[in-house]
Amino acid sequence: MKISILTMFPEMFDSFLNTPVVRRAIRKESLVLEIVDIREFAPGSFRHIDDSPFGGGPGMVMRCQPVADALRKVRGREEEQAGGGVVTAALTPAGKVFDQAAAHEFAGLRHLILLCGHYEGLDERIFRRVDREISIGDFVMTGGEIPAMAVADAVIRLLPGAIRAESTGEESFENGLLEYPQYTQPAVFEGEAVLEVLLSGNHEKIRRWRLRESLRRTLERRPDLLEKRVMTEEEKEILAELRATATFSS
Repeated sequence: MKISILTMFPEMFDSFLNTPVVRRAIRKESLVLEIVDIREFAPGSFRHIDDSPFGGGPGMVMRCQPVADALRKVRGREEEQAGGGVVTAALTPAGKVFDQAAAHEFAGLRHLILLCGHYEGLDERIFRRVDREISIGDFVMTGGEIPAMAVADAVIRLLPGAIRAESTGEESFENGLLEYPQYTQPAVFEGEAVLEVLLSGNHEKIRRWRLRESLRRTLERRPDLLEKRVMTEEEKEILAELRATATFSS
């Protein structure tokens, strides 16, 4: 797939382009990653890209013309005519919160275009020229660059060859639950030992412990996720036990 990121600050993505998962996806030809400088579409030697808001108020607003021209250039006539598989998403605090389901949806596209706002944001007329408005949470950042990296990272790691497929199957949100705790060497660290069940070699006991811990952690931290999940009989049994103790302890 191709991901295009439209930004006023392309230098912010230098390190991102050199992260192992991104480089591996590019090397495996699963990904083409394009960073587009919106300033190149602003007229004049000063590359005037923002202006004060109509009606007054603090801050500056990104102007329509440079952003709209950048979007048109990136989309291209051929892609617009081809139809399907192309989504343009603007990063904005007012957007729908991005989640793992959206990451999977975007990973199935042939072209994802991410638009980064800055200053007080984008002229409202730009939002009528994009397909989606997305947010990474209920907080405000200086610009859309870091949120765009977060979205791109979540999408790229799902592409073939970016990471091992088996590494993603039991992660948080993949099956509607938070992931169970993980441990590695040493078996004892500063007097705290890894649980015996994980050292037992009994795969069935380990599987059930991991399921219980996923349910425990989700019940404790994100009970809203359980409301959306269709439970197996085993999961219902474990949840009943957890709720009965109400301590959420391992």
